[in-house]
Amino acid sequence: MSETVSPDKHNFDAYCGYHQNWQGSPNAILTQTNPHTPCGELLRRYWHPIAITGEIQTRPKLIRILGEELVVFRDGEGQFGLVHKKCPHRRASMEYGNCQQRGIRCCYHGWRFDVDGSILEIPGESDEQAVIRTKANLRLGAYPVIEFKGLLFAYLGPMEERPKFPIYDSFDISGMTMTPYAVHFKCNWIQVLDAIVDPVHTAFLHQSQFSDGFGKLGEIQFYHRDKLRFLGTASRRVGENIWVRVNELILPNFTQAGAAFACDGSEVRYFGRSAFTRWVVPIDDENCVAYAWGNFGERGDPHEYNNQEGMEIIEQGEIVNRSYEEKQLSPGDIEAVEGMGTISDHEKECFVPGDRGVGMYRNRIRKYCLDLQKGIRPPQPSDLASGSIPTYGSDTVLHIPQQDAESDAKVLIQTNDQVMDILFANDNDVGDVRDNKIIQAIQSITQSK
Repeated sequence: MSETVSPDKHNFDAYCGYHQNWQGSPNAILTQTNPHTPCGELLRRYWHPIAITGEIQTRPKLIRILGEELVVFRDGEGQFGLVHKKCPHRRASMEYGNCQQRGIRCCYHGWRFDVDGSILEIPGESDEQAVIRTKANLRLGAYPVIEFKGLLFAYLGPMEERPKFPIYDSFDISGMTMTPYAVHFKCNWIQVLDAIVDPVHTAFLHQSQFSDGFGKLGEIQFYHRDKLRFLGTASRRVGENIWVRVNELILPNFTQAGAAFACDGSEVRYFGRSAFTRWVVPIDDENCVAYAWGNFGERGDPHEYNNQEGMEIIEQGEIVNRSYEEKQLSPGDIEAVEGMGTISDHEKECFVPGDRGVGMYRNRIRKYCLDLQKGIRPPQPSDLASGSIPTYGSDTVLHIPQQDAESDAKVLIQTNDQVMDILFANDNDVGDVRDNKIIQAIQSITQSK
């Protein structure tokens, strides 16, 4: 039988729930992404994945992206279209349209539209001049679509500002199998994006899901490189090894990290690449989706995880469809970010040094939102390189035994700096040439110890 504690032994003065108001306001500039909002207009100046190619077959599909309802389809010629939901004639929904050999036909009156929204056919109208005038003056709203490696990408901004489609070096790594996937989150996009430049959270949220090495905090550092790239690194001591893990964000929403299962810090690894190549895309202000490729191979994650459940675990630490009890026992990223509410009350956040990466990238997005309102176009990932864009999301594990506990923190930071200097120094090379130079230079670190 437990001993009864006297009420007089409690320090009731320490409790502050009644007087402490934890209800704050969201950061409106960052969280509002519908058309004609500052961040919504900014995001429309970039290419975003909007669907998995294999999901678009013979029937149109209704989607919602950046607060706008749209219909994506594939016609008989294999062309993909992304169009406004409502037909410009009598406003019937194009989700019920019929995909033709060329274009899509409205279910209501049979008007047929090309993938660029131009009218191909107006059946049932005998006034030829009226048909000619209508074709010349009326269009179904449409956005350009690019199919790439099993994902459909769209640009939803003004055509006169359309940027080049960015090609990252991680799109073409020798021996890598890239499988498209999507994971939906019932919360604002910023809550999901935050985690990529938050190396601290992995030590607490993911230790039991991936490896003991993830549970070691190590030394955390942040980098803001050029106008778009933000990096958060963690250098950890795992036995006689030092594990340098690099998470990266290229604005506005491209993310990569190290491996989920191929690396735990116990075995030497030189510039292992990201487990995913991912974009966090707002559906609306209260929902978003992570569109990505899972990367499998010698420099990615093991092929045994190349399935839907495996990619869900790589994405957020756990499979998506679980019981409430299972979610409480082992929460993943979905539980952490959705638990903040559909839109977090950022006004009440309490930032500490470990949140520096989050603050850095948020401030930069806010700046570009405000700049755009002044007519200043935002920088583009394609500005970062004339060819493929170098990326840094990776794992490096080096055999560097601990000399003494007091100085080990300095050794961790020094090793982290050496690895990052090598990554940055090889930005002008591409593909296997860049990777081989990086690997050779990283191998030399242990030789100098």
